[in-house]
This record gives sequence, C-alpha cells and structure tokens, in this order.
Amino acid sequence: MRQSTTSRGGRQVTAVSTHLTRRLLQLYAGLALYGVSSALLVRGGLGLEPWGVLHQGLAERTGLTIGVVSIIVGAVVLLLWIPLRQRPGLGTVSNVFVIGIAMDGTLAVVPDAHGLGVQTVVLAGGIVLNGVATGLYIAARFGPGPRDGLMTGLHRLTGRSIRLVRTAIEVAVVATGFVLGGSVGVGTVAYALAIGPLAQLFLRVFAISDEGGGSTVVATGTPGQAILRR
Repeated sequence: MRQSTTSRGGRQVTAVSTHLTRRLLQLYAGLALYGVSSALLVRGGLGLEPWGVLHQGLAERTGLTIGVVSIIVGAVVLLLWIPLRQRPGLGTVSNVFVIGIAMDGTLAVVPDAHGLGVQTVVLAGGIVLNGVATGLYIAARFGPGPRDGLMTGLHRLTGRSIRLVRTAIEVAVVATGFVLGGSVGVGTVAYALAIGPLAQLFLRVFAISDEGGGSTVVATGTPGQAILRR
C-alpha cells in the first residue's frame, strides 16, 4: 500500500515538473519570437506596431538600438506598476529583457526588405508570428507584460473600460513615436486589425491544462484583454 502511495506521489511530482518545464519553454519561446516578429516589422518598412513606433522614434533620437530602447521603456513602464499596485511575475520581468535582446539579434542578421511584394510578405509574416508569440507567452501564465499590466492597472484605477484605456494608451504611444520619427504606415493599421483575432486563435492553440487536469479556456479579446480561466 505504501509502495502504491509512493508511486502515485512520484508520478505527481513528475507531472508537475513536466508541466512547469513546458510552461517555461513556452514562455521564453513566445518572448523570443515576439522580439523576432517585431524585428520583421522593422525590416518590412511598412509601419510598426504601436509600441514599436515609440521604440523606433526614441532609438532615432538617442542613437540606441531599438531593442535596448524596448528594454528601457519596459523597465520604466514596470516602475509605473508600483503606484498602480500591480504585481509582476516571472513573465513580466522576462518580457522586459528577452524581447529586446531577441529583437536586436534578429535585426543584426536580417536585412531590410526591398520591393513592395517582399515588404508585404515580411509584414504579414511578422504580424502572424507576433500572434503566435502572444499566444505562447500569455498562455504560459507567468504574468502579463509590463505594457499590458499598465493597461489593466489603469483600468482598475480609473474604472474605465479595458478597450478605452488600451486605445488611449496606444494612441498616445503612436502619436509620440511618430513625432519622434517612428514609422507609421499600412503595417500599423494591419497590425491593429489583425492582432486581436490572431492572438485569440493562438491563445486557444497553446492553452496549457493545469496540474489538476482541468483545461485552460481563453476568453475572447486582444492580448491585453486576454483572461485565462480554468
């Protein structure tokens, strides 16, 4: 009887370890691919995602790489969590560094796209890959990214809807980035229209069941609005 109990306990420990390993792999794969996708949008030259516009504008003004700027902005946004009483997780802190490093690494080896046809393919690939990356790292459930946490914190503080808070933040970010020299174009619009449905799709694809055997169901919404329900 004791051997049976010990055996079951060993299987449970192994299952928990395997579950955690998968979540960690999914988290860091997602963050790395997010950085790659952001770099592809830069190389496509048809416009960046909202925060990418700001990062590029700041990079133009400071002479820093866009990946380093992404890390700095992420760290500053994370500091804003303190008055909002948001609690970061492993995924939150990892988000700050991994995406920026992966982005600079990709930009170092991938050249600019030339010709509208090639640019369009690179843009589309970047947007789809961004959706895949978002699904991977959010479904790993290690905490939201700094920018998503800022949005949910302001939502709780102000009582305004998630949609209104997100829109206000991204309009401000795009406008500031554009003034600083960031790239706004058809890619920015395409990203805004496509990322919600793509993220919702891949959140479901990469959802991880919990240790108790229950499945994780992902509510509808954009990445910042995603709610993981057990």
